[in-house]
Amino acid sequence: MSIATKSGDGGETALAGGERVSKGDDRVGAYGAIDELVSVMGFARSICDLPEVAGLTEKLQRELFTVGGLLVKGADEELDAAWVDALGAEVERLEALPGMLDDWALPGGHPAAAAYDVARTVCRRAERSAVALRDGGHVVPASVVVYLNRLSDLLWLLGRRIEKEAGVDGGLRGKGSGPRWSRAW
Repeated sequence: MSIATKSGDGGETALAGGERVSKGDDRVGAYGAIDELVSVMGFARSICDLPEVAGLTEKLQRELFTVGGLLVKGADEELDAAWVDALGAEVERLEALPGMLDDWALPGGHPAAAAYDVARTVCRRAERSAVALRDGGHVVPASVVVYLNRLSDLLWLLGRRIEKEAGVDGGLRGKGSGPRWSRAW
């Protein structure tokens, strides 16, 4: 048996249940963005020196397979509410660390933090894809959009945590060069 089935050579693929659709279909784009996010997070995890962050990242990668599955199925089945709550709790915990919200970030000050910044942007694209899918009349559980929104916040904070642990000032404005960062910026 081979993974090269050749059934997609004409530009079509199968969704859950066997329905054949164009590889350009919005549903394929939405779950493809989740697939890309899982891979980018895997790269970030592979270069992260903080075991706690790497462990959390692996857990989130595993959860994303369920998120992608819900997009493929098109079923009105919600994610486990505890997953969204856990993301929110982790966001709050990291935001409470000194200096975490002092400035916006200029990606690239530290390799692993930059990888988490790339993951954040891919997560935002996955979120936009899920919203576009929903806006196009497809079934997208509300919890999927909430999960992706919260996850992108967490990925940004994980990048900042890595920078703080490494003693890197990845702030956009640098020390003392502008007003304090705010959510309204």
